Amino acid sequence: MESRPPLPPFTLETAIQKVRLAEDAWNSRDPSRVVLAYSPDTRWRNRAEFPVGREQAQAFLVRKWARELDYRLIKELWLFGAERIAVRFAYEWHDDARQWYRSYGNENWEFNAQGLMTSRFASINDLPIKDAERKYFWPLGRRPDDHPGLSDLGL
Repeated sequence: MESRPPLPPFTLETAIQKVRLAEDAWNSRDPSRVVLAYSPDTRWRNRAEFPVGREQAQAFLVRKWARELDYRLIKELWLFGAERIAVRFAYEWHDDARQWYRSYGNENWEFNAQGLMTSRFASINDLPIKDAERKYFWPLGRRPDDHPGLSDLGL
C-alpha cells in the first residue's frame, strides 16, 4: 500500500513538514504530482466544486491552473490533531486579462494511516489586487526557504 510521510499521528514538527510538502506540490502546478498526496477515494470541497477521487481532483486542478495563471501559494499551519491539520493560505495569480488576485482561505485536512489525505475542505475568498500590491515574486515553482511566510508578510 502506498504511503506519504510524514504519517499520523502528527507532532508539531511533522504537521509543519506536511504543510510545506503540500505547498511545494501545489506550487509545482503539476496535477498528476499533486493528486498523489491524496487517497484514491479522497473527498474535496473547493468553492462550489466537490471532487471525489483522484481522477476528479486532477481534472479540477487542470481547470484551476488553466485559469489561475502565474500561481504562487503560501500555506501556514493553523492547528493540528492526531490525523487532522488545519491550514490558512494565500495565493496570488492573474487571469488571462492580467487582472491580479490574492486568494485567501482556510483548509481542513484529514489523513489515513498511510499519510494520504482523505478529506480536503477549503473556504476561499478572492481579492482583486493591483500589480503594485503583489507580495510573491519568486520564480514559478517552490517558494524559496528564505521567502517570508504569511505571518511575516502580515497576511
